[in-house]
Amino acid sequence: MALDFTIMAFKNALMSSYWCSGKGDVIDDWCRCDLSAFDASGLPNCSPLPQPVLRLSPTVEPSSTVVSLEWVDVQPAIGTKVSDYILQHKKVDEYTDTDLYTGEFLSFADDLLSGLGTSCVAAGRSHGEVPEVSIYSVIFKCLEPDGLYKFTLYAVDTRGRHSELSTVTLRTACPLVDDNKAEEIADKIYNLYNGYTSGKEQQTAYNTLMEVSASMLFRVQHHYNSHYEKFGDFVWRSEDELGPRKAHLILRRLERVSSHCSSLLRSAHIQSRVETVPYLFCRSEEVRPAGMVWYSILKDTKITCEEKMVSMARNTYGESKGRYYLTLSKVSPF
Repeated sequence: MALDFTIMAFKNALMSSYWCSGKGDVIDDWCRCDLSAFDASGLPNCSPLPQPVLRLSPTVEPSSTVVSLEWVDVQPAIGTKVSDYILQHKKVDEYTDTDLYTGEFLSFADDLLSGLGTSCVAAGRSHGEVPEVSIYSVIFKCLEPDGLYKFTLYAVDTRGRHSELSTVTLRTACPLVDDNKAEEIADKIYNLYNGYTSGKEQQTAYNTLMEVSASMLFRVQHHYNSHYEKFGDFVWRSEDELGPRKAHLILRRLERVSSHCSSLLRSAHIQSRVETVPYLFCRSEEVRPAGMVWYSILKDTKITCEEKMVSMARNTYGESKGRYYLTLSKVSPF
């Protein structure tokens, strides 16, 4: 009898050490913390809240407007009970303090799974190699091309504690360009500039160049110089035909194109393509009471998922019509 009690005490000590940092007792699947195991905020801290690791989804390659992120559920079998994951995303500028703008916060449980998010952001859930392991994901579908974005994630447990932040910073792919259209515009501008240019033709050229995107304008310049540079390059001809003021208004828009994209836009040939990839869109079947602090366990939430197809538009770049290479987003380590 004494031996059985000793073995039981030893087993409880091991479980307490593994799941409760040795500062509490394992009761069913949670930790009852000792009176000394409370933090400065008065919250029990004998069961550590693990940090989730945010990462790019390996099944959805980022495009110019779409990015999919995922993380593995960090709720352990015993101890901490994860109630929610909080995401923050913001577009940042390399030349300013990224902390000046806080961005938008989204609750995975309250906003995304309950359908309060916009059509631009959706939640998903799948399983890893082990069925008990949940992989949560969020897809952003309305990002700006060639934009630098910062995404952060932290977990919240049923006691209101927050985990450490996990961060991913990336640049979306370059804006889509219709290369055939850009070449047509370059031909049109040459014909307008060629010979005597009337006031009407000057205005038509100005309006045409101001209506296209900055990336398209860069590509128009590329085609113009490739075909007609012997008659004067695009910058010189624009200043000569339209005057310094109007030419400046057009040409300063080229500064919006990043060095990364401007390098790709100098490729001999560019092709646009659209592909569709499957994605699980998930919704909660439960209705949470409004105006209440709700600390239910996320893993126990009843979720319905439906596979849908997401359109991903991309440019491919190459030095000949038969050879192209893909553009990849720049991703920071995480």
